[in-house]
Amino acid sequence: MRDVLHSATTVRSRVTEWMGRRLLARLSRTGFDLESSWFVPSRVMAPLRRNGLDPVPELARMHAAGPITRLPLPVTVWLVTGYDAAKRVLVDAESFSNDFSHFKELGVFSAEAPGGLGFSDPPEHTRLRKVLTPEFTMRRLSRLVPRIETIVADQLDIMSMKDGPVDLVEDFALPVPALTICELLGVPASEREEFQRRSVARFDLGGAATASLSAVSESIVYFRELVRAQRLAPTDGLLGELVRKHGDELDDDELAGLADGLVTGGFETTASMISLGTLAMLRSPDLMDHVRGDEEAVSGLVDELLRHLTVVQVAFLRVARRDVDIAGTKVRAGDIVACSLSQANRDPSVYGAPDDICPERSAGQHLAFGYGAHRCIGAELAKMELRIAYPALAKRFPRMRLAVEPGALSFRKLSIVYGLHSLPVDLGSPTRSAEEHLLG
Repeated sequence: MRDVLHSATTVRSRVTEWMGRRLLARLSRTGFDLESSWFVPSRVMAPLRRNGLDPVPELARMHAAGPITRLPLPVTVWLVTGYDAAKRVLVDAESFSNDFSHFKELGVFSAEAPGGLGFSDPPEHTRLRKVLTPEFTMRRLSRLVPRIETIVADQLDIMSMKDGPVDLVEDFALPVPALTICELLGVPASEREEFQRRSVARFDLGGAATASLSAVSESIVYFRELVRAQRLAPTDGLLGELVRKHGDELDDDELAGLADGLVTGGFETTASMISLGTLAMLRSPDLMDHVRGDEEAVSGLVDELLRHLTVVQVAFLRVARRDVDIAGTKVRAGDIVACSLSQANRDPSVYGAPDDICPERSAGQHLAFGYGAHRCIGAELAKMELRIAYPALAKRFPRMRLAVEPGALSFRKLSIVYGLHSLPVDLGSPTRSAEEHLLG
C-alpha cells in the first residue's frame, strides 16, 4: 500500500508540474500582466518588488525562516535569500547552469535566447569571457575617463539651462550610461535614442510579462545588423575591435549576444544606480557631503550604495544540473534556483545594521554585481561612471533638492532591475560650469 501511495503521489506531482509548464508556456506566448495577476502568490513577486529603497518586508520574513525557500509555483523554484547560500549558488557553475535553452526545454520561455555571457555555461562562457576580459581591465577602461567626464559635464550644462525642476532620470541618469555604452560599443550617434528605448524596455515587468523578452529580441536583431556593418568597416569602438581581433572565430550571433549582454549589465543598471543613489543622498545631506570628499571616500560610498540599493534584484536564473545541498536543503536536478541579491546584501549575519547606509563600512564582496564566473564583466566601468557622476552632480548643484513630496515619487512596481520612473529635482543655484571656472 505504501508503494502504491508513493507512486500515486509521484504521478500527481509530475502531472501538476507538467500542467504548470504548459500554463507558463502559453502565458509566455500570449503575455499577461504580472502586476495584476491574482493567481501569482505575493511571495513569488516579493523578489521583484521594493518598499522605496528597501526590499519588501516579506523577503526579510522569508529569510528569517531560512536562507532558501521553495516558492509556491507549479514548477520547482527555489529562492535563495542568504548571503553565503547565494555565493554558493553563484560560484558553482558545475552544479548550476545558466544556459537559456533549459528554460525553453521546460516550456517556460519561447522567446529567442538572449545570448551573451549571462546565459551561457563553460566552456562556451569561458571562451567568450576570455575574448572580452582584456577590454575591461582598469588600464583599458581608463581611456574612457575623459570621455565620461565630458558626457557628465555636458549633461550638467544641459540641466542648468532648463527652467524650473528637471527630471534627473531623463536628463542625467539615463543619458550618462547610455552615451558611455554607445561610445564603448561604437553605436552611431543617429541610433542612440532608439538604443536607449530598447535598453529600458527590457527590465520593466509591470506590463506584459513578455515585453522585456521582446525588447531583448529586438536588441539582438539590431546588434546583428551593427555587427555586419562593423565587419564591412570596423570603427574604433569595442565591436570594431572585436571584429578586427576575433572576427574569424566569432560569428555574428555571438558578437551580437556579447554586445547585448553588455547593454544588460552596463546601461539600465548604472542609470538606476545614479538616480537611486542621488535620491539616497538627497534624503541624507551627510551622504551628499561625503560624496564631495576625496577619491577614497567617494569610492567607499559608491560600494556601500551598491550594496544597499542592489538595483539588480535577482540574479539570472539557474537550473540545477544535479542533486545538490544548499544550506541543508536538497535541490534536485532540474529545479530552478533564483538568488535574491537585494536580500542577500541585507543579510544581518554579514552586515551589521544592514538597512543603514554607512559610508565608512567595508562593503566587502557585496553581490550587487553577482559573484563568481558570471560576475558582471562591466562592474569596474559602472563604478567608474558612479565615481565621476555623483561628485560632479553634488558639486555642481550643492542646493539641489526634491521638487515633489517623497510620496509622489514613482518607482518601478515589478522589475528585475529596480529604479525610478522619474526623479523631479529643483537644482537651486548651481555653481559655475567647469568651462566657466577656467575662463574666470
